[in-house]
Amino acid sequence: MEKGWRGLPYHSIAEHYKRIFGEKVYKIPVTVVDDCPNRMGLKGMKTCSFCDVWGSAAREESFQMGLREQIEKYQVQIGEEYNSKKFLVYFQAYTNTFTKVSALRENFDTALSYPFVKGFVVGTRPDCLSPAVLNLWQEYYQKSFVAVELGVQSFFDHHLEFMQRGHTGADSLKAIDKIANSTAVDLGIHLIIGSPNETEKEIKQQALICNDLPITNVKLHNLHVLTNTELAKWYAEGKFTPIEREQYTERVKLFMSYLHPRIAVHRLAAFASRWDELIAPKWTSDKMGTHQYIIDRFRESKTYQGCLLNNQNENDNVLFENMRLRVERI
Repeated sequence: MEKGWRGLPYHSIAEHYKRIFGEKVYKIPVTVVDDCPNRMGLKGMKTCSFCDVWGSAAREESFQMGLREQIEKYQVQIGEEYNSKKFLVYFQAYTNTFTKVSALRENFDTALSYPFVKGFVVGTRPDCLSPAVLNLWQEYYQKSFVAVELGVQSFFDHHLEFMQRGHTGADSLKAIDKIANSTAVDLGIHLIIGSPNETEKEIKQQALICNDLPITNVKLHNLHVLTNTELAKWYAEGKFTPIEREQYTERVKLFMSYLHPRIAVHRLAAFASRWDELIAPKWTSDKMGTHQYIIDRFRESKTYQGCLLNNQNENDNVLFENMRLRVERI
């Protein structure tokens, strides 16, 4: 399987994008909102236990910059580092649909005004999907590549409660169904591994659930402790112990063994870019070292994505092909 995935034991998001665009495409992460339903305490919700003050923003400086300034600055930096020519603007931090549709439209138009931008990616959560937002995505899908990354984190309610997400696993399934039935966007989800009392059975079940969903990609994170979070308080009190790299790797291997090869994977573990705010585990700050460690363990055990699935359909490429043809017509 590694031959078909350019030396990797899994189907990477880079390969997914390359099949759609014909060459490598890189994300430009930008920040345009600074809040979410949890932080505002809507319906009695609390801030997610793992989320720090930056709300997953890739760069702190982004909060002080306008959208155009971010796109232009980061395009140059990323372009020089990776020799890339095509980009997707990634509306990453906080809940990007937790704002007015008019503001979303303005942001999308700004992103697509650059010739090197071939589309955009929107990060959001299952309970912030109004009909107006869905209609807007479908409108832009007609003229551009549109992807959505949904912060599911887990399909099991006891883990969601620990994370203080404010939504249920059923909410996520309904949201995915709503998006798939209302739009044709490229849909992916985020999952977090490492909650207390997590079982191997749950890891396997999450992969099998993904296989039955109309998604094209998934992003994996390990639950880690950042300063100024509820998780930091629990860690200090001895109520939470973050997962070690060895155990996390075994869970990733299990998850990937049951994940259908048609589903692309963004990354295998989280990366804490602000090292001074990372409390534990320290291995979360070693992006390339952790990635290589996981890959090495895959190869040692001869594990690869979907290796434990039975009756795999190697021709199950409908989602890929439809998206590729759409991009060719734009």
